Amino acid sequence: MIKVLVADNHPIVRIGLKNVLQDSEVIEIIGNVSTTSELFGFLVGRQPDVIILEMDIPEVNGITALRRIKRDFPDIKIVIFSSQPEEVYALSTIKAGASGYISKTASLDTITTAILKVAQGGMFITNELAQRIAFDESSNKPRKFFRKLSSREIEVLKLLARGRRNKQVAEELGLNEKTVSTYKARLMKKLNVDNMVDMLQQAKALELY
Repeated sequence: MIKVLVADNHPIVRIGLKNVLQDSEVIEIIGNVSTTSELFGFLVGRQPDVIILEMDIPEVNGITALRRIKRDFPDIKIVIFSSQPEEVYALSTIKAGASGYISKTASLDTITTAILKVAQGGMFITNELAQRIAFDESSNKPRKFFRKLSSREIEVLKLLARGRRNKQVAEELGLNEKTVSTYKARLMKKLNVDNMVDMLQQAKALELY
């Protein structure tokens, strides 16, 4: 059996996934948690094969939690399960160590396929997402520029877009303020802007807030 842990702050998601997967002959939901402190507390005592992780789980942002899991428990496979735009976040989370990304609008078959594939060591994104990424590559859309960003730059941009100050960004990501300023400069260069207003407009176009 593939042991799965669901980490999501929405009770309806946790209960729903448990209900739809409980009859599976190959997948077993061994627990569900709603915060990152609960998540890491669970992992101290028991490790699943796969974690279904919400991008915006409380306390620590999803990419930071993802990195920590892969550092401390490298054998655990992680599938990001989120309502955030797939074409914006899928590649950034995979860069950070995720094995797959599925939208909360995905069908049960898609969720099951993703779990089975990553448990066997594969990577999972939907065919529709792969096609959209290929299409945007030939355009000048904001998402094309977004794919030039590192996962850490994406974290910084997301927090800035939500109104965080440099000091707050530094505290949330465990960085110093000078490093955050460096990331801001890189973001402006990569997004082809020269001021914060335009950078936040790019973030809005990318549906970061």
